[in-house]
Amino acid sequence: MSNMRVDLPFSRKTIALDVPDNATVLYPNPTQAIAGVPAATLEALRAPIAGPPLRDRVRPGQKVAIVVSDLTRPVPNPLLLPPVFAELKAAGVAEDDIYIINGTGLHRENTPEELEEMLGAEIARRYRIVQHVARDRSTVVEVGRSKGVVAELCRAYVEADVRIVTGFVEPHLFAGYSGGPKGVMPGVAGADIVMSNHGAPNLAHPKARWGVTRGNPVWDEIDAIVAMCPPHFLLNVTLDSARGVTGVFAGDMTPSHEAAIAQARAQYLLPVRHPYDVVVVTNMGYPADTTFYQAVKGLSVAAEGVREGGAILLVAGCEEGIGSHDYIHGLQAAATPAALLERILHTEEPRHDQWQVQCQAMVQIKADVHVYSMMSPEQSRTAHVTHVTDPQDTLYALIATARAAGRDGSVLVLPHAQMTVPVVE
Repeated sequence: MSNMRVDLPFSRKTIALDVPDNATVLYPNPTQAIAGVPAATLEALRAPIAGPPLRDRVRPGQKVAIVVSDLTRPVPNPLLLPPVFAELKAAGVAEDDIYIINGTGLHRENTPEELEEMLGAEIARRYRIVQHVARDRSTVVEVGRSKGVVAELCRAYVEADVRIVTGFVEPHLFAGYSGGPKGVMPGVAGADIVMSNHGAPNLAHPKARWGVTRGNPVWDEIDAIVAMCPPHFLLNVTLDSARGVTGVFAGDMTPSHEAAIAQARAQYLLPVRHPYDVVVVTNMGYPADTTFYQAVKGLSVAAEGVREGGAILLVAGCEEGIGSHDYIHGLQAAATPAALLERILHTEEPRHDQWQVQCQAMVQIKADVHVYSMMSPEQSRTAHVTHVTDPQDTLYALIATARAAGRDGSVLVLPHAQMTVPVVE
């Protein structure tokens, strides 16, 4: 077998894998990274896609909240935030009136060391940081109702005079795309409304998938909830596979986010001519692959390109293990992925993290899943996946199995996960 070598992001490093010469390897469409990100950001703040410049939206004495994504999202905050601070200062806003909200969604709070990594040491030291805690009812406030469920958002977000939301835009496994209103919901939303929005009926909808927003019940509800208490200014970016910034999109939320989606679609949605017997995928390395919970996104990307009855080889660090206790408990609720999916679809009350169990089970109904990670064999069994000790040997074995069954043994490689979503033509 004639081979070529592909580097796969794995935690904080890369691992090399030899794949057949006739394998299809997808990379994001080439897009020129911006050389001077702070200058480009400043320009976007002063000449936004829609609405007035940032400095015209604030006044001295106002409290300004800036929502950032948590550690699981590789947003280049140290490059994006200083121009925002500069424009706020130019408008007469005092530094003490500016605070940062860490939009954790339902994830854990970040440690002081992680906050420094996310924001840069100086920003983390100089500015007050509010960590959103979705399940602490004392920190959220009701802004309305959606489908009978109370919609709550972080009090520090709601009560700010000016709300700025940042983030980056890529395809999302059931909301269509990240960024935009997702920075608010689920970013700074209360647990009840997030669990309702991520419930089994929404995720089972055929439009709750990669690259689809309008008509997607998950997305449409997110949009409606954020409209109850919208940001005053959006700052989103698109990235390349090396995490270079390829676009800066600022201004009123909806038109700015739609412009970012157009850029993301052009970069990340890639046509393929047929489904494949074997798909090799990552979850883009650290910090996106710190847990198996996060790496399910990589599995879901691979499912877009694998044939029914095929196999997926996931390469993901998972240095923190499977994920939350709720996620582990959800995985342990039944003996097989099929039984898990059946259980979820017939449960009226959603449980925390069950949406990721559902997404994972939907992948495993379609294809066998093999995982090379830092998880122990026992953890892999708990996660209902085949534990891999040597990804190279596993790839060869999966190709051989497909050929023994009369298939071609075709291989698709997605080194950058959701930045390379295959679209079967």
